[in-house]
Amino acid sequence: MIEERLSIAKRTSNRFLFMIGLGLVFLIVGIFITMNSTGHHGGGHGEEAAAAAEGGHHAITWVNRLFSNLWLNNVYFIGIAVIGLFFTAVQYVAYAGWSVPIKRILEALAAYLPIGGILLLIIFLVGKHQLFHWTDETLYIKDNANYDPILAGKQSFLNQPFYLIRMVVFIGAWIFFDWWLRKQSLNEDLNGGLEYYHKSIRISAIFLVVFGVTSSMSAWDWVMTIDSHWFSTLFAWYVFSSWFVAGLAATTLTAIYLKQAGYLKVLNANHLHDLGKFIFGFSIFWTYLWFSQFMLYWYANLPEEVVYFQERFHGYDGHYAWIIFGILFLNFAFPFLVLMTRDAKRQMIMLKIVCIVVLFGHWLDFYQMIMPGTLRGESGFGFIELGALLLFLGVFLTVFTRRLASASLVPVNHPFLEEAVHHHV
Repeated sequence: MIEERLSIAKRTSNRFLFMIGLGLVFLIVGIFITMNSTGHHGGGHGEEAAAAAEGGHHAITWVNRLFSNLWLNNVYFIGIAVIGLFFTAVQYVAYAGWSVPIKRILEALAAYLPIGGILLLIIFLVGKHQLFHWTDETLYIKDNANYDPILAGKQSFLNQPFYLIRMVVFIGAWIFFDWWLRKQSLNEDLNGGLEYYHKSIRISAIFLVVFGVTSSMSAWDWVMTIDSHWFSTLFAWYVFSSWFVAGLAATTLTAIYLKQAGYLKVLNANHLHDLGKFIFGFSIFWTYLWFSQFMLYWYANLPEEVVYFQERFHGYDGHYAWIIFGILFLNFAFPFLVLMTRDAKRQMIMLKIVCIVVLFGHWLDFYQMIMPGTLRGESGFGFIELGALLLFLGVFLTVFTRRLASASLVPVNHPFLEEAVHHHV
């Protein structure tokens, strides 16, 4: 098999840089508009600030909105990146042959992890008080008016030093395993043989155990602790399922674009069919987890549990209700109905539409997980939201395509390459 190399046109690279620049401009414009809006409505916001202070919260400003959007997008794209690593490892331990044509796409997704990890650390250190209520030190002082006995009981786990240690360990472990597996993959291209493949299986088996722990705890740390009084034993699975479907959609969309550009000659309708089945199946899995978490809490109607959904369905004058129904349509009803038939899973145009919808739908899912806890009823969709999304998307696409172009798109010495060429379902 002759290796295929992706050539990135300068025009494409410039588009990504333009996307980053436009995102920064939109962020600045959005901040300016939000600051002026706050100034013009000082009376109303003064009343809100007083109410927030009584509830132990700080008033919402453009700073809160900025950091909430930076955190949202970074966590979302880190999730897609680590899913690339996770799915690569799954293919190794399963001795899968069908997935060889998409292997380099999965490896390239993980290229965002180092940048995402650095940004995660910076955003937390600078914006922790805008994102996480539990970082307020006065909550743990017994004689203080803000003392919170619930959070004080969680302090042994939910404290800033331990939180930062966990963050560094999680991201560091993912980057290390990505480097280790990528090294075996490239050496296999150069030298051939089965040594690197068998070593990759052993590395993947270790990583999957590590991932099971770190992905669950990262979901608690980076998303669930925003609503610091609330908890769910299903939440880690829920976040993983959202990350996973988004990662599958990103992989499928990239494979289709490469195929249409004349690359990935080994990729055929059978491989697309398998990717379509994964998106179809795990969209149902995501819905199962969403409904399981919602139904049990809603039916039990325990105040400390159901508050999470009350806030999203009825809180802030129904500010988030449309998003809840929106994500159920985008992430379940739409992919379920469109990809139900065999033919739909094999057609590029149908898969492209579903992947774009699903990627936006799961971004919206993270939006509704994060914004009620950070911005309460003051969130919106404007220049700040669009700017942050464009900024992170541009950075992600830049590092993703650079890694994609740094090695052959097809792992030429993979032991199951011939099986992948003749894959049929």
